Amino acid sequence: MFGFRVLKRDKATQGRLGLIETERYRALTPIFMPVGTLGVVKTLSPQDLRDLGSTLILANTYHLYLRPGHRVIKELGGLHPFMGWERLILTDSGGFQVYSLSPLKKVKEEGVEFKSHLDGSMHLLTPELAIEIQEALGSDIMMVLDECLPYPCSQKEAQESLKLTHCWAGRSLEAKKGRTALFGIVQGSFYPELRRQAIEELGEMGFDGYAVGGVSVGEPPELMYETVDLCASLLPHDKPRYLMGVGRPEDLVEAVSLGIDMFDCVIPTRNARNGTLFTWEGPMSIKRTCYTKDPLPIDPQCHCYTCRHFSRAYLRHLYMNNEVLGLRLNTIHNLHFYLSFMDNMREAIARGRLSSFKKEFFERYGGGHEEIP
Repeated sequence: MFGFRVLKRDKATQGRLGLIETERYRALTPIFMPVGTLGVVKTLSPQDLRDLGSTLILANTYHLYLRPGHRVIKELGGLHPFMGWERLILTDSGGFQVYSLSPLKKVKEEGVEFKSHLDGSMHLLTPELAIEIQEALGSDIMMVLDECLPYPCSQKEAQESLKLTHCWAGRSLEAKKGRTALFGIVQGSFYPELRRQAIEELGEMGFDGYAVGGVSVGEPPELMYETVDLCASLLPHDKPRYLMGVGRPEDLVEAVSLGIDMFDCVIPTRNARNGTLFTWEGPMSIKRTCYTKDPLPIDPQCHCYTCRHFSRAYLRHLYMNNEVLGLRLNTIHNLHFYLSFMDNMREAIARGRLSSFKKEFFERYGGGHEEIP
């Protein structure tokens, strides 16, 4: 069972407060999904994620297929008991990972032939296999296999890719055996007419939700916002809308204002491990020497475990000495920031003041600290 309903719409923007309901768990939207590619959000335990208030995380089909293997996970009861997580899991089909392999792949009508980055073995990922893997994992939300193109690409290339992606989407629907939710992925590069075509054709197939893919691939932010705005305006109002791989705070607030419900990105966790921490004044690099004797927490306004117990000086000390505790404390803080950020946006929508929240956010954020690497 999968359901979605809009609880409240913001009057001044396209932002919406929604609820995802399944037999397993419920999740309010807009929502940010921490990335747990291999069935783990790096440095954190499932209890950490529960304490942070996370209700939906992302895991990856491609990586779990290669190791330990979807059949192994199925024999052990599925990904939820395997990783000790009883809340919701969305699995990416592996299309983006195959895209990032570049010279190690060959795309054809049957599927994507690729060489494993682990041992060099050859594999063929088809739409049917992507569904088989995700059903074996026991996902709550599955994604169709799609082809993601780089930016820029020609309209002819985008048209041919879109045709293939929709062929795969239809085959994914036919391969689906259970009642697990399946999302279609809107491609078409940055050509408005192709995005319109994609939404019309996917809508006729009838998916449980729709993702906007093919963004955050090197294009300028303004072009991404235009594409997201167009897609959100055309997608069904009664289905969740998922913007794939986008995660800068400024991008999240813009996209929520345009009507997007779901997000995932490695930015908060990867940057935590690289020493970049998020605050309401903007990101900061804990590596800087100015924090060597700084007794303040990362963000004096933050109430996460890290900020309640540790100083910038100590966190810098941990990072400069490659201590694992430092990576863990940084990750706790960054995910707390992201999940609180989404919680604040949900509250703003409920109160009909998302536009004011957005204005106040941009007045504060970016006024200090550094750019996100």
